[in-house]
Amino acid sequence: MQILLPPGWPRPKGYSNGIVAEGRLVFVSGQIGWDENERIVSDDFVAQFHQTLSNIVKVLAEAGASPADIARMTWFITDKQEYLDNIAQVGAAYREIIGPHYPTMSVVVVKALLEDAAKVEIETTAVVASK
Repeated sequence: MQILLPPGWPRPKGYSNGIVAEGRLVFVSGQIGWDENERIVSDDFVAQFHQTLSNIVKVLAEAGASPADIARMTWFITDKQEYLDNIAQVGAAYREIIGPHYPTMSVVVVKALLEDAAKVEIETTAVVASK
């Protein structure tokens, strides 16, 4: 996986502008902050975010992929201010679960998610390198 950074552009903080990769693609549907019994773990944004990332890692593992294989993430959040107010804890949870890997990312504020109690949903694409 190669991070793309055009000449003269500053290195982005917490994401990559582009990635080129070759290998087996793994697509993870939008994951939310619920447990294996489909119960939202908490009303707290950070707790839901933590669970969402954990769910992504579990699905990736089923394909023999790891967080280092993630090429793209799209985050859907329901409250921009709640996200910004918790940005330090979000970053800490991200580093704890995903590590020092920063794929291409987009954060989109939405009116609501299909699961009423969900505050965050993340879609993920990974590329497992060819052996």
